[in-house]
Amino acid sequence: MEIIENLSHLSTAEGPKKLSLIAFSGDFDKLTAVFTLATGAAALGYEVNIFFTFWGLDAIKRRTGRAFVGKGFLPKLFGYLMGGLQVAPCSRFNFGGIGPRLFRHLMRKNRVATLEELVEAAKALGIRLYACEMAAQVLGLQKSDFIPEVKEVVGVASFLKLSEGGRILFI
Repeated sequence: MEIIENLSHLSTAEGPKKLSLIAFSGDFDKLTAVFTLATGAAALGYEVNIFFTFWGLDAIKRRTGRAFVGKGFLPKLFGYLMGGLQVAPCSRFNFGGIGPRLFRHLMRKNRVATLEELVEAAKALGIRLYACEMAAQVLGLQKSDFIPEVKEVVGVASFLKLSEGGRILFI
């Protein structure tokens, strides 16, 4: 709760409180941080935007699990290797894929929302999800490859305009 309490300085004199997050990583722990901050801020009335780029795009793909998604050989290979939320590795102590399972177990045991529950909460709270146009292009992905809650596939300039008047955090 300390993180959420310390977000109070994010409001601006001109407009509503706004927090924009850039999700660059597809790592379990980093995505958990993104969605924890996002849902906490949204619960406090913040307008929240999340911009998913490169490996972060894995969190918002429509197909879960390992799937050959994308146009072309290399993008399809990356799509398969990334594998979605259920197989997102930890940035440290991954232990060949056991790390995220251990964290999920500890989260449930301590009655803390899991990554999947945080993603569902973000959807329910109306957090705005955006996919990076350039990264999607590089990885051979289109809007139809993402979950329906992804508002748009946008470029950096568009995301910065959406984020104007608030704080931006890169995770």
